[in-house]
Amino acid sequence: MDGAERSARRATASARPKLKKFLLRYYPPGIILEYELAGELMQRSVDLLDLSADTDADVLVNAITRQESMIKESHREPLRKLVKKLQSKLRAVSTKSFSLVKELRAHILPLTNCAFNKSGDKFITGSYDRTCKVFDTDTGEEIHTLEGHKNVVYAIAFNNPYGDKIITGSFDKTCKLWDANTGECYYTLRGHASEIVCLGFNPQSTVIATGSMDNTAKLWDVETGTEVCTLAGHTAEIVSLCFNTSGDTIVTGGFDHNARVWDARTGRCVRALEGHGAEVSSTVFNYAGDRVVSASIDRTCRLWDVGGGRCEFVWRGHSDEVLDACFDASGRRVASASADATARVYDASSGELAHVLEGHDGEISKVAFYPQGTRVMTASSDKTCKIWDSATGLCAQTLEGHTDEIFSCAFNYEGSYVITGSKDNTCRIWKA
Repeated sequence: MDGAERSARRATASARPKLKKFLLRYYPPGIILEYELAGELMQRSVDLLDLSADTDADVLVNAITRQESMIKESHREPLRKLVKKLQSKLRAVSTKSFSLVKELRAHILPLTNCAFNKSGDKFITGSYDRTCKVFDTDTGEEIHTLEGHKNVVYAIAFNNPYGDKIITGSFDKTCKLWDANTGECYYTLRGHASEIVCLGFNPQSTVIATGSMDNTAKLWDVETGTEVCTLAGHTAEIVSLCFNTSGDTIVTGGFDHNARVWDARTGRCVRALEGHGAEVSSTVFNYAGDRVVSASIDRTCRLWDVGGGRCEFVWRGHSDEVLDACFDASGRRVASASADATARVYDASSGELAHVLEGHDGEISKVAFYPQGTRVMTASSDKTCKIWDSATGLCAQTLEGHTDEIFSCAFNYEGSYVITGSKDNTCRIWKA
């Protein structure tokens, strides 16, 4: 074999992906393949969104092996053990109650929002006092106060899953990008003509999206703090936005009664999701990125096929405005929250109503699934937060103690903590 042939063979070998290790993802179930290609370490996920405790692990391993050429015979048993571990996690249904750990009265004016980082060891709060504060979840101690906005800090987010950056959107028409570890402000993103009311990072933490009352959304480069493009097409205020998992598509919801799907790489509108009879209050992708759920003031929720722009289901059960909607981690179920004081859980495949969650005495403005999908949490103007069993629709626990409307609630990734934010100027930390 001459030198040229040896070089060619080495080049061919380096062009083939070589599996280095498996990583586990619990919510939603999946296995991450970490592999080397041309000297670079890369990852690819095998999503197991339909995995259940009853799935035949051997059949699934066979299917994954056929699908992924880098998985060899020697990998089958380790892969099977990981599938079994995921199934064990699905079987371990938590029935623990949440207990109050801390009550924080950190802001001098009402809170607007609160959010966890992925690990749940930190959370942030926004406020009418023009600041965002970063807290240690375990101790309740304030780590940083992010100051600099000239008006209400309304929308806030971590760059999960990384958690090393924070964005704050304000009524002063700007968004600021911060270092979550030091509290330093990297950039102030200027360009909107009116208040910023929604925002988010793409999952890769390379792009920021901001939605504004000026009828536009804008995309910004995280590395440079510069505007990438403007998403123009809505004819009224944009109040909701969400990236898909791969980060190449974004959905926005507006007061013009429509949701729009955009190519995040070009800023081009690829779908107009039309059909609601009033303002759209919430829009969110499922994990697979092939469906969007939208909630509206017209008292309905709609499930959309993103590829074709077709409305699959219109859920009409609520008797008042629908204020929020979400998917569970796997995308199998949808929950909606309404001003009629109820929440509803639907089967995303059949469109059938699974449960009506009744028990609140005031409007429900926020709904969230427990990471495992076995519980649903609702935040209400009746000053309580309720946790429901998603299998039975029965209330498992009521989180009481706030003295005014609760407008924000969240689980951390593991489901071991809950935070609730209220108009009583306090944030409460609850631990399972």
